[in-house]
Amino acid sequence: MNRFIVKITDCDHPSVDIERNVISRIPADMSLHQCKTEEDLIHECADADALINQYAPLTRKVLSQLKNCKVIVRYGVGVNNVDLEAASEYGIPVCNVPDYGIDEVSDHALALMYTLTRKTLLLANAVRRGEWDFSISRPILRLRDQVVGVVGLGRIGSAFAKKAHGAGFKVIGFDPRRTVREDLSFMESVSFEELLQQSDMISIHCPLIDETRNLFGEKELRAMKSSAYLINTARGGIIDEVALDQALREGWIAGAALDVLELEPPRPDHPLLQHESFLATPHVAWYSEQAFDELKRKAAEEAVRVLNGEEPLNRVNAMKVTN
Repeated sequence: MNRFIVKITDCDHPSVDIERNVISRIPADMSLHQCKTEEDLIHECADADALINQYAPLTRKVLSQLKNCKVIVRYGVGVNNVDLEAASEYGIPVCNVPDYGIDEVSDHALALMYTLTRKTLLLANAVRRGEWDFSISRPILRLRDQVVGVVGLGRIGSAFAKKAHGAGFKVIGFDPRRTVREDLSFMESVSFEELLQQSDMISIHCPLIDETRNLFGEKELRAMKSSAYLINTARGGIIDEVALDQALREGWIAGAALDVLELEPPRPDHPLLQHESFLATPHVAWYSEQAFDELKRKAAEEAVRVLNGEEPLNRVNAMKVTN
């Protein structure tokens, strides 16, 4: 019996033992590669029956050379480094892991929101410098009087909305895909324009697609309250970073906290890093030890599922599985 070939295109995890254990359930050989370019992928992975992918660019050029590939699974939710249209044309289902790290990302968004609004980092850094003066944080407003706007109401956005509501905030929401979950009856659904105008804090939880690229540009940032804060734990590219830099310099909004940037890691002289009202964390919102293990296990299980001839659970490209 021929054995399947499963290849991890690239991975910055310290171990792939979890994936190897899952793949061992079927007749398959798994190998780890560290592909960076299209040429690396074509050279190392052209014979694969399944690919598990992290950052390597799965472009049309690469996909055209995958003669045996039955499935591509990406570590994580976003699939921006995979050409979905080309994958569909070549009959390759592309899958993600949308149901891991939900608590982690929503908790991280809350942590960033509280850090901004209670100005804890500003004050902690001042104490470290020997300054013991609460007045440098003025103004701090009572949080339960504030309105939290949620952009994107999928799994993570809904979890964030529920937690914000449980903490006593009034929550309003807008979903670019025009979907609202039934279990968010406590939340008022509004237009994007209304959300910009009414929110004291806005937390972004939508995917990066054509409709959401630069969703927050100059016009939108100017429409926000000058006292408002913007949080993004979704994807870089949803916020126009040039416009955000101007917004912070000129006081259109009070501050921003991003876990994701268009280019990661940012260069040390990135303009946003010069603002005291700006916080950045290193794309870590998804992380806990439990979420890390869950991500790896579920990615491998999806590959095994398809190689076993079953339908994938989390296909993201519109197509029928024909191979």
